[in-house]
Amino acid sequence: MIDHILKSYDDELARLGDELLRMGELALRQLQAAIVAMEQRDEVAARRVIDADDHIDRLEREISHDVVRLLALRAPIAGDLRQVFATLRVATDIERIGDHAVNLARRSIALPGDAAVQLGAALRPLAELATSNVRAALLAWRERDTGRARQVWEADTRLDEAWAACFRSLLACMMDEPRTITSCTQLLLMAKDIERVGDHASNIAENVGFAVGGATIAIGGGLRDPAGAPA
Repeated sequence: MIDHILKSYDDELARLGDELLRMGELALRQLQAAIVAMEQRDEVAARRVIDADDHIDRLEREISHDVVRLLALRAPIAGDLRQVFATLRVATDIERIGDHAVNLARRSIALPGDAAVQLGAALRPLAELATSNVRAALLAWRERDTGRARQVWEADTRLDEAWAACFRSLLACMMDEPRTITSCTQLLLMAKDIERVGDHASNIAENVGFAVGGATIAIGGGLRDPAGAPA
C-alpha cells in the first residue's frame, strides 16, 4: 500500500482493509460451521449459523459506509481508487458467501429422514473444495498475491466438475430409490449453494488482479486488462 502525506488517510485505508478481512474470516467460519452442521445433522449448530448472519450483514453495511466516506472526503485516484472499489466488490461477495452458509444451515434443518445422512456424503468433496477456495481467495486478497488468486480462479473448474459429479450421483439415487427424492432435492439445492460459494471465491480472486494492477486474472498466467490484452 502507498504511504500518503496524511497519516489519517493511511489509517482509514488500513481500517477499511481490516474490516474486510474480519468480515471474510467470519464468513469462512460460518461456511465451515454450516457444513459441519449439515454433515452431523446438528440443528442447534445450524441455528447458530443462521443467527450469526446479522453480524456479516452489519459489517458489509459498515464497509459500504466507509467506502462512501472515503470517496467523498478523500477523492482517491489511480491505485487507491482501485483498492477502494475492489474492497466494495469483495465485501459483496463475502456477504453472499455468508448468505449461502445460511441457506445450507436452513436446508440441513429441513432435510428429512435418516437416508439424508448417507446421501449427504456426496456433498463432502464439493464442500471441501469450496472451503479451500474461499480460504485461498481471502489469503490472496490479504497478501495481494495474484499468483495465488490465479490458482483460485483455475481451481473453480474442479469445483464445477465436482458439482456435476454430485448432481449425477444424486439424480441416479433418485431414479434408483424414489423414496429419496425429497432428501435428494434438498441436497441438490445445498450442492448448488456450495457451487455458488466457489463462484464468489473466484470473484474475490479476480478482484485481487484488479486491485493490484487494474487487470483481471488470466488462465495460464499473467493478468489481462479489461479489453482482453495482456497487462
